[in-house]
Amino acid sequence: MRHEKAGRLLEMARLLASTAEGLTLDEMAERLGVGRRTVERMRDAVREVFPALEEVDDPPTKRFRIPSGLDGLFQAPTAEELAALTAAGDTFEKQGASARAQALRSLERKVLSATRAAARRKLAPDLEALLQAETIAVNAGPRPFEDETVLQAVRDALKGLSTLRFRYEGGSSPGRVREVTPYGILFGRSNYLVAAESAETGPRNWRLDRIFDVEVTGRPGERPEDFSLQAYADESFGIYQDDTEDVVLRITPQGAEDALRWRFHANQSVEPQPDGGVLVRFRASGMRELAWHLFTWGDKVEIVAPEALKAMMRQEIEAAVRAHVRN
Repeated sequence: MRHEKAGRLLEMARLLASTAEGLTLDEMAERLGVGRRTVERMRDAVREVFPALEEVDDPPTKRFRIPSGLDGLFQAPTAEELAALTAAGDTFEKQGASARAQALRSLERKVLSATRAAARRKLAPDLEALLQAETIAVNAGPRPFEDETVLQAVRDALKGLSTLRFRYEGGSSPGRVREVTPYGILFGRSNYLVAAESAETGPRNWRLDRIFDVEVTGRPGERPEDFSLQAYADESFGIYQDDTEDVVLRITPQGAEDALRWRFHANQSVEPQPDGGVLVRFRASGMRELAWHLFTWGDKVEIVAPEALKAMMRQEIEAAVRAHVRN
């Protein structure tokens, strides 16, 4: 128990050393999964061990932080943490996300170079055993385009609140030069820049593999304060954005167990049915991509609503049939 308490205090100290603005007591309690009274006692204990802990007034509350960071003695990684970091880099590499894979490889080298030699020697056998015993199963699918030059330009524009200019070889006017305000990046089966040509038209998705001759203009390009990239992504099933629909799916008893462990949408609700099946409800756009996914459920799913999704599924089935009955 003493070791467990010491570990929790060190975890809190790392949280307080990793934030520039500091954390409130409520934020600390949420991240550590403890109550308010417990986190107050933990804060006091951390202050005794790390006197650099400081309070920052942020009316109507206070924030706490350790601005000088922690000594490397307290920051040695575990074999499990390093194995997870290596695995994440391998996953990105296998998915074709080379720029993000390189970023994780660089982080891994920095972590190891900051780790004391004795700790590295102690970690080596366990890390080697984990790396040999664990691997990533790569699912079939497209390899997302990730050109480092394009990705870096988008990130520079986002950090500098600047517009981007590029030639876009997609959409209804291939080859047209666009100037947009970047809102963010969606990583997935394909990678997309979320950006708006004007405030009136609002954001749309631009495939990164169709962006050429990209340039950060330096002209102001700040996204609206009320825009949430996560909320925007949650509006659709996958990446495609079209009319938003109320989706209702009936999963048969044979597929209920899988459905209860499956997330169709970030805002879904799942309702068990008397026959052992389940109803899944959510609101989203992207009916074509949803129809493609529902193919994988075979006869375990029935589309209850909307009619647009039913029609899309029929069209896709008919197209598949035509492709396989040709003489």
